[in-house]
Amino acid sequence: MKSALVKKLDIYPQPTMIRRPPTVVCYICGHEYGTKSISIHEPQCLKKWHNENNLLPKELRRPEPKKPEVRTITAKGFYDLDALNEAAWTSVQSQLVPCNIYGRTFLPERLIVHQRSCKPKAANSQ
Repeated sequence: MKSALVKKLDIYPQPTMIRRPPTVVCYICGHEYGTKSISIHEPQCLKKWHNENNLLPKELRRPEPKKPEVRTITAKGFYDLDALNEAAWTSVQSQLVPCNIYGRTFLPERLIVHQRSCKPKAANSQ
């Protein structure tokens, strides 16, 4: 005699795990793109990066991000997306600029917005 739970499982099969398509992290902006569209995205993203970088004050301008050199093909002939994505994420993180008061990091264009409202904590007056 089957228990009620076993009967219920027979009626409702377990959902199958849905695999996400593989994605690649852009070394410029840090967003994820499909393996086919990353080659279309990167040149456009770099052009946008140059336009935004040129609008920044000189002290916040950054050198052009370099595409990380990672061996993307494994011994079995597959792309090592984990290593590629890790290197891209590290590249994006290295572009962040710290707040001169608290040290929190921002993209340069966002640091300007942050600095408008960032004030040092007032010393406790007692």
